[in-house]
Formats: sequence, structure tokens, C-alpha cells
Amino acid sequence: MSKIDLQGIFPPIPTPFINGHIAYDELAANIEKWSKTGLKGLVAMGSNGEYVYLSAEEKREFVAKVVKMTPDSMQVIAGTGCESTKETIELTRDCADFGVHAALVVSPHYYGGRMNETALQAYFTTVADHSPIPILLYNVPKFTHINMTSGLVGQLSRHPNIAGIKDSTGNVIQLGEYANCVTADFNLLVGTAGALFGALALGCVGGVLALANVAPQICVQIYQLVQDGKFEEAKRLQLKMIPVNQAVTAIYGVPGLKAAMDMLGYFGGDPRPPLLPSSEKEKSEIREILIEAELLT
Repeated sequence: MSKIDLQGIFPPIPTPFINGHIAYDELAANIEKWSKTGLKGLVAMGSNGEYVYLSAEEKREFVAKVVKMTPDSMQVIAGTGCESTKETIELTRDCADFGVHAALVVSPHYYGGRMNETALQAYFTTVADHSPIPILLYNVPKFTHINMTSGLVGQLSRHPNIAGIKDSTGNVIQLGEYANCVTADFNLLVGTAGALFGALALGCVGGVLALANVAPQICVQIYQLVQDGKFEEAKRLQLKMIPVNQAVTAIYGVPGLKAAMDMLGYFGGDPRPPLLPSSEKEKSEIREILIEAELLT
């Protein structure tokens, strides 16, 4: 199976809720706005999509609707990783039927002590063998407490249907280690905007960035400046965005990202319980950070 070109910027889109139900009209409005910003595509059901709070039925409906709402010029990637190999394969196949271009597959981690390299290699290889679309590895130790080594990623990159990795560690050294081990057509995607400039300079083809939900044009601009060799300008923009990225990822999390979206003309809304919305104090801190970064006046 041919691998896929993922050069560019993808936001891992939040799932909008109103009174606990997925708000599809608001989703459509968000997608329409994002589609005019130069983004390469969208990632549905990533960590920022609160996928762990969606039922199996909701996941399928959400992905099907995202594909329908997204212009044909953009790619759609869906998070399809579940705890069991069987369920991951079923969800990946269904998402392929809906028209998704690639599947983002997180490491199973509930039985983390048993998820050694042999188990992970067997898991990803089996999923890739049975997937009609290319799969991307998803390394997010913050949530899984499992960090995929460069040796493992290098071996998996040789599978004809494993097309890349989204690495959310923010560790540029690790990205460099991956770059040294993987095949030439393997897509390295950085999973945190704070490391975007450094990651692109080391050979990443793009990023799946929470920040791209609220500042898509700027993320695309950093990407483009690096492509054009304008490193000084790219560096300036990158430094300006670091506090915003920290706010919508490490500090305030998904509720903070949704609050920032509300402030910037998108629909963020409340997260799904047990996540709580940002407090008024947190919202005012987020607003200050957005003003400081000149995203809000």
C-alpha cells in the first residue's frame, strides 16, 4: 500500500458538546473556519477530541460527519486506537469506510507493564496488516506512560502500511533519534506546537498541534517560513507562541483550549464530564496570554 504525504499542519480538533451531546452545527461552523486557514487537514478523535469519553457509536458518527463537513482538498485523520487489537481494527476499518485518509493509533496502555516492545510491535503490525488505510503511530507518554523508542519506531517504519508517527513528547532529541532510524518516506509529525520550529528543522514533515485550533494561520506560517528557509522569522513567531501553546496544552488542558476557542471566534464550549470547564480565574489568565501573544486585542 502506498504511503501518504502529510506535509503540513493539522489541528487535533475538539469535540463540541452542548448539554453533554455532540453539537454538530457548531462543529460544521468550526470546520468551515479552519478550512480557510491553509491547514493540511484535520485530526478527529485525538486526545483533544476527548475520544476516551465518546461511545463506540459516537466515535463512528463523529468521524463520518467530520469527513462529510471537510472540503475534499483537506485530509482527515481519525484516532482509532482502542485497548484491544480487535476493537482497534474494527474502528479503523469503519473509519476507512467513512473516507478517512489515515488512522492515528495510540499505544494500548491499561496493562502498561506488559506493553513491552514485543507486544507493541505485534499490536501495531497486526493493526497495519488489517487496515485498508495507512496508520500513524501515536506516541503520547503524558497519557499512556509508554514512550516508544527509536528502535521500535525504526522497525515499524519498514511496514508498508505504517506511514508515520505523531510524537507528542516535545522532546526534539527523541525526534532526531527517530529521524535517524526511520525509512525515507516515513512521516514524522511533531505533536506539540512548542517544538514545531525545532522539529521542522530536524526533518519533521509537519505537526498535529492543539495550538492550530486557535492560531491556525500562525502555525501554518511557521511551517511555511521554515520551508522557505526564513529561519529568523520562524523563530520569532515560534517564541511568541510558546506561552499560548503551554496554556492550551500543559497548563489548562482541554478545558483551556475550549475556552481559548470561545474567545477567538470558534465554538469551544464545555468539556464532557468528568472534565470541568475552566474557572473564571483560569479564563482571565488565558485571555491575558492571548492578548500578550496578539491573538486577541
